[in-house]
Amino acid sequence: MKLKTVDDLNDLKKQSQALLNNRRAAQPVSLSEAQGSPRQIMVCGGTGCHASDSPQIVELLKEEIKKRGLSEQIQVLQTGCFGFCEKGPILEIHPDNVLYLEVSIRDVADIVEEHFVQGKLVERLLYQDPNTEKRIASDLPFYQNQKRIALRNCSYISPEDIREYIAVEGYQALAKVLFQMTPDSVIEVLKKSGLRGRGGGGFPTGAKWELTRGNESNQRYIICNADEGDPGAFMDRSILEGDPHSVLEAMMIAGSTIGASHGFIYIRAEYPLAIHRLEIAIRQARQYGLLGKGILGSDFCFEVEIKYGAGAFVCGEETALIHSIEGTRGEPSVKPPFPAQQGLWGKPTCVNNVETLANIPPLILRGADWFAKIGTEKSKGTKVFALAGKVNNVGLVEVPMGTTLRQIIFDIGGGIKQHKTFKAAQTGGPSGGCIPTKYLDTPIDYESLISIGSMMGSGGLIVMDESDCMVNIAKFYLEFTVDESCGRCTACRVGTKRLHEILTKITEGKGSPDDLDQLVKLGKIIKDSSLCGLGQSAPNPILSTIEYFREEYLAHIVDKTCPAGVCKSLLKYDITDKCKGCTLCSQHCPAGCITGSPKELHVIDQEKCLKCGACLENCRFGAIIHH
Repeated sequence: MKLKTVDDLNDLKKQSQALLNNRRAAQPVSLSEAQGSPRQIMVCGGTGCHASDSPQIVELLKEEIKKRGLSEQIQVLQTGCFGFCEKGPILEIHPDNVLYLEVSIRDVADIVEEHFVQGKLVERLLYQDPNTEKRIASDLPFYQNQKRIALRNCSYISPEDIREYIAVEGYQALAKVLFQMTPDSVIEVLKKSGLRGRGGGGFPTGAKWELTRGNESNQRYIICNADEGDPGAFMDRSILEGDPHSVLEAMMIAGSTIGASHGFIYIRAEYPLAIHRLEIAIRQARQYGLLGKGILGSDFCFEVEIKYGAGAFVCGEETALIHSIEGTRGEPSVKPPFPAQQGLWGKPTCVNNVETLANIPPLILRGADWFAKIGTEKSKGTKVFALAGKVNNVGLVEVPMGTTLRQIIFDIGGGIKQHKTFKAAQTGGPSGGCIPTKYLDTPIDYESLISIGSMMGSGGLIVMDESDCMVNIAKFYLEFTVDESCGRCTACRVGTKRLHEILTKITEGKGSPDDLDQLVKLGKIIKDSSLCGLGQSAPNPILSTIEYFREEYLAHIVDKTCPAGVCKSLLKYDITDKCKGCTLCSQHCPAGCITGSPKELHVIDQEKCLKCGACLENCRFGAIIHH
């Protein structure tokens, strides 16, 4: 079906709205009211839930429903990520507005029998409030303080059906741009809205589009940066898996505005599901006349091409990414010139990340004032975070800028696992800093995070508790940046290696007080002299942990102990008087350093001990401790 005009698009929108079938009704329908009426089961289809048998659950649901003769009444669809990854796979039933969590293959028959045949809730699969222990069917605390703009359609529509996207205002923003706005007015809306790049730098999006458009050329390019490589980050991947058309539409809006007829989506090859759904979306957009020549009867022509990244973290930097698309080594360039001046094949190029683009269609439709009312004075709109680590509710969260870390970790995230004590939060991935307890009430925005030694980054948020060693955490991130350094500039190539060597010395108990001064001095030199953002931000985890957790460094250096009991070289294993002389510890000790007769207290020879922990793992009486 070719959509040749805006009227064709609007007609298809009206036809397609029937597909939604009152999803997320304003007033939840009771099970008794829903009996016999059309129902839809939305099954989380994100990568995490795929790994937990989500596709098999979909097929089994269809089979069970068919077996019961309910196929005419109940439709089963796979969506994108629901966000509440800790409790996946998730099922949402409409118009009942009921969420079932941690669904497994063995639960399918019970869901169909109890929910659809008997008309009662499957209580064991409902969310259980940890405070009241009551079961909740909808309006979960995890979602209550969120505001979804970039994630608006994830879990709500089928990402593999263009008609469902069109039913929720899809491609209406493109039609508005093509027939009701000029490029200058589009740029003005973006500038007035205050939208800033969500990839880490926070550069104003409207200004970037204006710069690209302002450089004369016979060709310009728009690039979607989907090379999301931060440890623990999965925001962009989830948007592409759950709402790929929103990114395509935004790229077309950008193309029309800056004068580009060709776009590239640079995505790492490790994201097969996102690639699969992108390919379907591109194919469908072409079939419906929304990609190609004369889009919606206008003179605007646009094509999109997918380029695979090989997994190099540095290719998230825009100039390295451009070189990779060109077929050369993925290394950053000295700026200026900026990509907006000379980018892909020397042409003006605009590079935006996935989350930035996902904000564009609703912003165009609702206007700059609507968007600017959300967030803070200098950081407008919302931000998506991949909340991970030692927090109860791991998952994707989208909150207004200015929301505090405490609200995200304790209200949305449900607090620290196993009732342990919060220690620090790492924002910005390997480029960010570790934020201690005293800054839990810091509002999350670009300027506030930089002021306390961290950064927004692309949106990774790793929570740490009392069992984490901050020296070891800094070392972990340095290992990552050392491995991912492209090697072009000496400051990053050699400097990060030297930082890692000093940290290794400290974690092995070989450090000296002078090492702290060396870490700070070298870290600042690397920040000031590295070529790109990877090197410039690499010392952040070290500098922030030294500033906020200096006592842990001193414990490693002076006392030769690791307070968290993480650094193996500094551990000391002892056998207490709880020992029953069962001999299991000595039997499993690879170094043969444990001696003692059966039924008598055993002893560890500290000189021979390898710190492997085999004795601790095999002791049945809790007689072995480490400190």
